[in-house]
Amino acid sequence: MKAKFLLPILIAALALGAVQAWAQAAVGAPAPSFTLTDTKGAAHALADFAGKPVVLEWTNPECPFVKKHYGAKNMQALQAKYVAQGAVWLSVCSSAPGKQGHYPADEWNRILAEQGSAATALLLDPDGQVGLAYGAKTTPHLFVIDAAGTLVYDGAIDDNPSTDSADIPGARAYVAEALDAVLAGAPVPVAQTKPYGCSVKY
Repeated sequence: MKAKFLLPILIAALALGAVQAWAQAAVGAPAPSFTLTDTKGAAHALADFAGKPVVLEWTNPECPFVKKHYGAKNMQALQAKYVAQGAVWLSVCSSAPGKQGHYPADEWNRILAEQGSAATALLLDPDGQVGLAYGAKTTPHLFVIDAAGTLVYDGAIDDNPSTDSADIPGARAYVAEALDAVLAGAPVPVAQTKPYGCSVKY
């Protein structure tokens, strides 16, 4: 019984260790390059978006923290606002096959339509290589890359780690602050915070 009880804890610890060991992303340094395929079969490389701010949003529609921001239309509003201002918003799913949040592309397209996602694309990362390169730990976990390709923000969407959508209006919106600063050519006020949410299902 003890071994059975400890196995999930050991697996989770190993997964966290893998994220820490593989992470290459660092605020103030060039963002790790990648190429991933979206839910419509198109390939997207980070280099394709040179000269534009890029947001990477790790997601899992079954996570209650993701449901908080999508259910309240907060994530979609941020996506629409900043895409309209010239940013690229890439949602990323690093859930492994057989794990929570892993879906075939056609199911993802249904989910995205149901959510009303305004992201540029949803990228599929089933082997977790890009998630590990960035050190993505939670859903949601967000990264902001400026037009020069430098990682300028890494962390939580805001400062209220609850699952209650009623808490959104009073929260400090770190990602919005970072994007407003990038678009204004100003320093990002808070460059790194602790992400909150469900663990990425590597």
